[in-house]
Amino acid sequence: MAKARGRGKPVRRRDKKGGVGSGRRKPCQHCRDKVDQVDYKDVASLRKFISEKGKIRSRRITGSCRRHQVQIARAVKRARELALLPYVNEGGREDSPGGRGRDRDR
Repeated sequence: MAKARGRGKPVRRRDKKGGVGSGRRKPCQHCRDKVDQVDYKDVASLRKFISEKGKIRSRRITGSCRRHQVQIARAVKRARELALLPYVNEGGREDSPGGRGRDRDR
């Protein structure tokens, strides 16, 4: 009698644990410090949530919870309006050859 191979359920690749997406999410920095409201005047801490180009970083990257991410976005927008934070960082704008060519002489 031949041996029966693969008894039980076959393991699919999707079902395996320990892939790229596995691991613990880092806890929200504001929840850990028990911050109730994110302050728009605290420019040093808000700069951590802005990219080099001046965009607000996403929750996935910053590790913030939903509640504090909304407060961070609102605080960054308020700080920009009051000129505490720049809308676009100065270092991001250079004459690059791969640009879209809006400022070309016609």
